Amino acid sequence: MGRLTNLRIGVLMGGRSSEREVSLRTGQAVHQSLLRRGYDAVAIDVGDRLPQDLMDQKVAIAFLSLHGPGGEDGTIQGFLETIGMPYTGSGVQASAVGMHKVVTKTLLAAHDIPVPAGTVVTRGDAPSLAQVLKRAKLKLPVVVKPASQGSTIGVTIVRRALEWKEALALAHRYDSDAMVEAYIPGHEVTVSLLGAAAQTPKVLPAVEIVAPDGFYDFSAKYQKGKTRYLCPAPLPAKILRAIGSLAQRTYEVLGCEGAARVDFRITPKGRSFVLEINTVPGMTETSLLPMAAAQAGMDYDSLVEWILQSALDRAARWDAAKKETA
Repeated sequence: MGRLTNLRIGVLMGGRSSEREVSLRTGQAVHQSLLRRGYDAVAIDVGDRLPQDLMDQKVAIAFLSLHGPGGEDGTIQGFLETIGMPYTGSGVQASAVGMHKVVTKTLLAAHDIPVPAGTVVTRGDAPSLAQVLKRAKLKLPVVVKPASQGSTIGVTIVRRALEWKEALALAHRYDSDAMVEAYIPGHEVTVSLLGAAAQTPKVLPAVEIVAPDGFYDFSAKYQKGKTRYLCPAPLPAKILRAIGSLAQRTYEVLGCEGAARVDFRITPKGRSFVLEINTVPGMTETSLLPMAAAQAGMDYDSLVEWILQSALDRAARWDAAKKETA
Protein backbone atom coordinates (compact mmCIF):
# COMPACT_ATOMS: atom_id res chain seq x y z
CA MET A 1 0.00 0.00 0.00
CA GLY A 2 1.35 3.42 -0.99
CA ARG A 3 1.34 6.55 1.11
CA LEU A 4 -2.01 8.30 1.44
CA THR A 5 -0.42 11.71 0.77
CA ASN A 6 2.88 13.29 -0.21
CA LEU A 7 2.06 16.51 1.67
CA ARG A 8 4.04 17.41 4.79
CA ILE A 9 2.28 16.40 8.00
CA GLY A 10 2.74 18.36 11.21
CA VAL A 11 2.13 16.29 14.35
CA LEU A 12 0.85 18.84 16.87
CA MET A 13 1.56 17.85 20.47
CA GLY A 14 2.30 19.19 23.93
CA GLY A 15 0.47 22.44 24.42
CA ARG A 16 -0.32 24.02 27.78
CA SER A 17 -3.00 21.78 29.27
CA SER A 18 -2.57 19.61 32.35
CA GLU A 19 -2.29 16.67 29.93
CA ARG A 20 0.83 18.06 28.26
CA GLU A 21 3.11 15.13 29.14
CA VAL A 22 0.62 12.55 27.89
CA SER A 23 0.18 14.58 24.70
CA LEU A 24 3.93 14.62 24.09
CA ARG A 25 4.05 10.83 24.42
CA THR A 26 1.10 10.45 22.04
CA GLY A 27 2.62 12.85 19.53
CA GLN A 28 6.06 11.28 19.59
CA ALA A 29 4.58 7.81 19.01
CA VAL A 30 2.45 9.09 16.11
CA HIS A 31 5.40 10.97 14.58
CA GLN A 32 7.60 7.88 14.65
CA SER A 33 4.80 5.82 13.11
CA LEU A 34 4.40 8.25 10.21
CA LEU A 35 8.16 8.22 9.59
CA ARG A 36 8.15 4.41 9.57
CA ARG A 37 5.51 4.48 6.85
CA GLY A 38 7.57 6.89 4.78
CA TYR A 39 5.57 10.09 5.33
CA ASP A 40 7.11 13.55 5.36
CA ALA A 41 6.23 14.35 8.99
CA VAL A 42 7.52 16.85 11.56
CA ALA A 43 6.81 17.07 15.28
CA ILE A 44 5.66 20.45 16.60
CA ASP A 45 5.33 21.33 20.28
CA VAL A 46 2.40 23.75 20.27
CA GLY A 47 3.06 27.16 21.78
CA ASP A 48 2.82 30.88 20.98
CA ARG A 49 4.85 30.39 17.80
CA LEU A 50 2.51 27.83 16.26
CA PRO A 51 1.48 29.94 13.23
CA GLN A 52 5.12 30.68 12.46
CA ASP A 53 6.18 27.07 13.10
CA LEU A 54 3.58 25.77 10.66
CA MET A 55 4.77 28.25 8.04
CA ASP A 56 8.48 27.64 8.62
CA GLN A 57 8.04 23.87 8.46
CA LYS A 58 5.79 24.14 5.37
CA VAL A 59 3.13 21.98 7.01
CA ALA A 60 0.10 21.19 4.83
CA ILE A 61 -1.84 18.78 7.10
CA ALA A 62 -2.11 18.71 10.91
CA PHE A 63 -2.22 15.43 12.82
CA LEU A 64 -3.67 16.41 16.18
CA SER A 65 -2.09 14.72 19.18
CA LEU A 66 -3.14 17.41 21.67
CA HIS A 67 -5.11 16.40 24.76
CA GLY A 68 -7.24 18.53 27.08
CA PRO A 69 -8.26 22.18 26.77
CA GLY A 70 -6.69 23.87 23.77
CA GLY A 71 -6.40 20.59 21.92
CA GLU A 72 -9.70 18.73 22.21
CA ASP A 73 -12.11 21.60 22.81
CA GLY A 74 -12.40 23.08 19.31
CA THR A 75 -9.79 25.78 19.88
CA ILE A 76 -7.00 24.40 17.69
CA GLN A 77 -9.60 23.05 15.26
CA GLY A 78 -11.04 26.54 14.79
CA PHE A 79 -7.59 28.04 14.26
CA LEU A 80 -6.70 25.44 11.63
CA GLU A 81 -9.99 25.99 9.81
CA THR A 82 -9.33 29.73 9.81
CA ILE A 83 -6.00 29.24 8.03
CA GLY A 84 -7.45 26.52 5.78
CA MET A 85 -5.27 23.64 7.04
CA PRO A 86 -6.89 20.17 7.11
CA TYR A 87 -6.55 18.28 10.40
CA THR A 88 -7.34 14.87 11.83
CA GLY A 89 -10.34 13.98 13.95
CA SER A 90 -13.54 15.77 14.85
CA GLY A 91 -14.47 19.29 13.83
CA VAL A 92 -14.97 22.40 15.92
CA GLN A 93 -18.50 21.68 17.16
CA ALA A 94 -18.03 18.00 18.05
CA SER A 95 -14.72 18.80 19.76
CA ALA A 96 -16.19 21.62 21.84
CA VAL A 97 -19.25 19.62 22.89
CA GLY A 98 -17.27 16.45 23.58
CA MET A 99 -14.75 18.24 25.77
CA HIS A 100 -17.37 19.73 28.08
CA LYS A 101 -18.86 16.84 30.03
CA VAL A 102 -21.95 18.79 31.12
CA VAL A 103 -22.84 19.78 27.56
CA THR A 104 -22.15 16.23 26.36
CA LYS A 105 -24.45 14.76 29.01
CA THR A 106 -27.22 17.24 28.23
CA LEU A 107 -27.08 16.44 24.52
CA LEU A 108 -26.93 12.68 25.06
CA ALA A 109 -29.81 12.71 27.53
CA ALA A 110 -31.89 14.62 24.97
CA HIS A 111 -31.31 11.69 22.60
CA ASP A 112 -32.27 9.09 25.24
CA ILE A 113 -28.70 7.87 25.69
CA PRO A 114 -28.29 6.84 29.35
CA VAL A 115 -25.96 9.02 31.45
CA PRO A 116 -25.45 9.15 35.24
CA ALA A 117 -27.72 11.47 37.22
CA GLY A 118 -25.96 14.61 38.39
CA THR A 119 -25.71 18.36 38.72
CA VAL A 120 -23.21 21.21 38.30
CA VAL A 121 -21.62 23.39 40.98
CA THR A 122 -20.10 26.64 39.69
CA ARG A 123 -16.90 28.06 41.14
CA GLY A 124 -17.80 30.63 43.78
CA ASP A 125 -20.84 28.69 44.96
CA ALA A 126 -20.35 26.75 48.16
CA PRO A 127 -23.37 24.50 48.68
CA SER A 128 -23.19 21.86 51.37
CA LEU A 129 -23.01 18.24 50.31
CA ALA A 130 -26.49 17.71 51.73
CA GLN A 131 -27.88 20.51 49.56
CA VAL A 132 -26.31 19.06 46.41
CA LEU A 133 -27.47 15.53 47.15
CA LYS A 134 -31.01 16.76 47.72
CA ARG A 135 -31.04 18.97 44.63
CA ALA A 136 -29.83 16.22 42.32
CA LYS A 137 -31.56 13.35 44.14
CA LEU A 138 -28.24 11.64 44.72
CA LYS A 139 -26.75 9.65 47.56
CA LEU A 140 -23.18 8.81 48.51
CA PRO A 141 -20.84 7.92 46.96
CA VAL A 142 -20.73 10.59 44.25
CA VAL A 143 -18.08 11.50 41.67
CA VAL A 144 -16.85 15.10 41.58
CA LYS A 145 -14.89 16.19 38.49
CA PRO A 146 -14.02 19.23 36.38
CA ALA A 147 -16.36 19.72 33.43
CA SER A 148 -13.54 20.10 30.88
CA GLN A 149 -10.59 17.87 31.68
CA GLY A 150 -9.40 14.44 30.65
CA SER A 151 -7.13 11.70 32.00
CA THR A 152 -9.17 11.66 35.25
CA ILE A 153 -7.43 14.86 36.34
CA GLY A 154 -9.17 16.59 39.23
CA VAL A 155 -11.57 13.69 39.85
CA THR A 156 -12.57 12.46 43.31
CA ILE A 157 -14.94 9.74 44.46
CA VAL A 158 -16.59 11.22 47.53
CA ARG A 159 -17.62 8.47 49.92
CA ARG A 160 -17.83 10.51 53.14
CA ALA A 161 -19.17 14.00 53.84
CA LEU A 162 -15.81 15.23 55.16
CA GLU A 163 -14.28 14.69 51.68
CA TRP A 164 -16.73 17.06 49.97
CA LYS A 165 -15.04 20.47 50.28
CA GLU A 166 -11.62 19.23 49.22
CA ALA A 167 -13.09 17.37 46.24
CA LEU A 168 -15.01 20.43 45.09
CA ALA A 169 -11.94 22.68 45.46
CA LEU A 170 -9.84 20.23 43.44
CA ALA A 171 -12.35 20.13 40.58
CA HIS A 172 -12.66 23.92 40.58
CA ARG A 173 -8.89 24.23 40.32
CA TYR A 174 -9.21 22.96 36.75
CA ASP A 175 -12.59 24.30 35.65
CA SER A 176 -15.18 26.87 36.72
CA ASP A 177 -17.81 24.11 36.53
CA ALA A 178 -17.61 21.02 38.72
CA MET A 179 -19.82 18.10 37.80
CA VAL A 180 -21.27 16.04 40.62
CA GLU A 181 -22.79 12.77 39.51
CA ALA A 182 -23.88 9.40 40.81
CA TYR A 183 -21.13 6.85 41.28
CA ILE A 184 -22.03 3.84 39.15
CA PRO A 185 -20.70 0.60 40.68
CA GLY A 186 -19.65 -2.24 38.41
CA HIS A 187 -17.49 -2.55 35.32
CA GLU A 188 -15.48 0.23 33.67
CA VAL A 189 -15.45 -0.33 29.92
CA THR A 190 -14.42 1.74 26.93
CA VAL A 191 -15.38 1.43 23.26
CA SER A 192 -13.26 2.96 20.50
CA LEU A 193 -14.59 3.93 17.09
CA LEU A 194 -13.06 4.78 13.75
CA GLY A 195 -15.07 6.89 11.34
CA ALA A 196 -14.52 7.63 7.67
CA ALA A 197 -16.39 10.05 5.42
CA ALA A 198 -20.04 9.11 4.75
CA GLN A 199 -19.63 5.74 6.48
CA THR A 200 -21.03 4.30 9.69
CA PRO A 201 -18.21 4.40 12.26
CA LYS A 202 -16.40 1.11 12.83
CA VAL A 203 -16.80 -0.15 16.41
CA LEU A 204 -13.65 -1.76 17.80
CA PRO A 205 -13.60 -4.48 20.49
CA ALA A 206 -14.49 -3.18 23.96
CA VAL A 207 -11.80 -2.95 26.64
CA GLU A 208 -12.59 -3.59 30.31
CA ILE A 209 -10.43 -1.64 32.75
CA VAL A 210 -9.65 -3.31 36.09
CA ALA A 211 -8.00 -0.60 38.16
CA PRO A 212 -6.54 -0.86 41.67
CA ASP A 213 -9.16 0.04 44.29
CA GLY A 214 -11.70 0.32 41.47
CA PHE A 215 -10.61 3.87 40.59
CA TYR A 216 -9.04 4.47 37.19
CA ASP A 217 -7.15 7.63 38.13
CA PHE A 218 -4.20 9.32 36.40
CA SER A 219 -1.51 7.04 37.85
CA ALA A 220 -3.61 3.94 37.13
CA LYS A 221 -3.85 5.07 33.51
CA TYR A 222 -0.23 5.89 32.82
CA GLN A 223 1.90 3.68 35.10
CA LYS A 224 2.63 0.40 33.37
CA GLY A 225 1.44 -2.68 35.19
CA LYS A 226 -0.77 -0.83 37.64
CA THR A 227 -4.05 -1.58 35.84
CA ARG A 228 -5.26 -4.70 34.02
CA TYR A 229 -6.89 -4.35 30.60
CA LEU A 230 -9.15 -7.09 29.29
CA CYS A 231 -9.65 -6.96 25.53
CA PRO A 232 -12.05 -8.05 24.33
CA ALA A 233 -14.00 -7.26 27.50
CA PRO A 234 -15.26 -10.53 29.09
CA LEU A 235 -18.90 -9.42 29.16
CA PRO A 236 -22.05 -11.09 27.81
CA ALA A 237 -22.55 -10.64 24.06
CA LYS A 238 -25.83 -8.82 24.68
CA ILE A 239 -24.08 -6.13 26.75
CA LEU A 240 -21.23 -5.79 24.25
CA ARG A 241 -23.74 -5.25 21.44
CA ALA A 242 -25.62 -2.70 23.54
CA ILE A 243 -22.57 -0.59 24.41
CA GLY A 244 -21.30 -0.83 20.84
CA SER A 245 -24.62 0.60 19.66
CA LEU A 246 -24.59 3.31 22.36
CA ALA A 247 -21.02 4.26 21.45
CA GLN A 248 -21.99 4.53 17.80
CA ARG A 249 -25.02 6.68 18.61
CA THR A 250 -22.92 8.92 20.86
CA TYR A 251 -20.36 9.39 18.08
CA GLU A 252 -23.08 10.24 15.56
CA VAL A 253 -25.11 12.52 17.86
CA LEU A 254 -22.01 14.65 18.50
CA GLY A 255 -21.02 14.58 14.83
CA CYS A 256 -17.57 13.11 15.39
CA GLU A 257 -15.00 12.22 12.74
CA GLY A 258 -11.90 10.05 12.72
CA ALA A 259 -11.09 8.26 15.97
CA ALA A 260 -13.03 8.62 19.21
CA ARG A 261 -13.48 6.65 22.42
CA VAL A 262 -16.62 6.38 24.56
CA ASP A 263 -16.28 5.47 28.23
CA PHE A 264 -18.93 3.49 30.10
CA ARG A 265 -19.85 2.22 33.53
CA ILE A 266 -21.89 -0.98 33.56
CA THR A 267 -23.77 -1.99 36.70
CA PRO A 268 -23.67 -5.56 38.07
CA LYS A 269 -27.18 -5.96 36.62
CA GLY A 270 -26.00 -4.97 33.16
CA ARG A 271 -27.26 -1.37 32.87
CA SER A 272 -24.90 0.79 30.82
CA PHE A 273 -24.20 4.50 31.29
CA VAL A 274 -22.11 6.74 29.05
CA LEU A 275 -19.60 8.74 31.11
CA GLU A 276 -17.88 10.77 28.40
CA ILE A 277 -16.40 10.79 24.92
CA ASN A 278 -12.78 11.42 23.97
CA THR A 279 -12.44 13.00 20.53
CA VAL A 280 -8.61 12.80 20.54
CA PRO A 281 -7.94 9.42 22.19
CA GLY A 282 -4.49 8.74 23.57
CA MET A 283 -2.00 6.93 21.36
CA THR A 284 0.71 6.10 23.92
CA GLU A 285 2.10 2.62 24.59
CA THR A 286 -0.58 2.05 27.24
CA SER A 287 -3.47 3.71 25.40
CA LEU A 288 -6.76 1.92 24.89
CA LEU A 289 -7.46 2.82 21.25
CA PRO A 290 -4.34 1.06 19.89
CA MET A 291 -5.12 -1.92 22.15
CA ALA A 292 -8.64 -2.24 20.74
CA ALA A 293 -7.39 -1.77 17.18
CA ALA A 294 -4.80 -4.52 17.65
CA GLN A 295 -7.54 -6.88 18.83
CA ALA A 296 -9.39 -6.07 15.60
CA GLY A 297 -6.30 -6.96 13.55
CA MET A 298 -5.05 -3.40 12.92
CA ASP A 299 -1.47 -2.64 13.91
CA TYR A 300 -0.37 0.74 15.27
CA ASP A 301 0.92 2.16 11.97
CA SER A 302 -2.26 1.16 10.13
CA LEU A 303 -4.30 2.85 12.86
CA VAL A 304 -2.32 6.07 12.46
CA GLU A 305 -2.95 5.97 8.72
CA TRP A 306 -6.67 5.43 9.30
CA ILE A 307 -6.78 8.54 11.50
CA LEU A 308 -4.76 10.47 8.90
CA GLN A 309 -7.49 9.65 6.40
CA SER A 310 -9.92 11.88 8.35
CA ALA A 311 -7.74 14.89 7.51
CA LEU A 312 -7.67 13.91 3.84
CA ASP A 313 -11.47 13.52 3.88
CA ARG A 314 -11.75 17.03 5.30
CA ALA A 315 -9.40 18.40 2.63
CA ALA A 316 -11.52 16.75 -0.08
CA ARG A 317 -14.69 18.33 1.34
CA TRP A 318 -13.08 21.76 1.41
CA ASP A 319 -11.90 21.35 -2.19
CA ALA A 320 -15.39 20.29 -3.30
CA ALA A 321 -16.94 23.27 -1.51
CA LYS A 322 -14.51 25.65 -3.25
CA LYS A 323 -15.43 24.23 -6.65
CA GLU A 324 -19.15 24.62 -5.94
CA THR A 325 -18.73 28.29 -5.06
CA ALA A 326 -16.26 29.07 -7.87
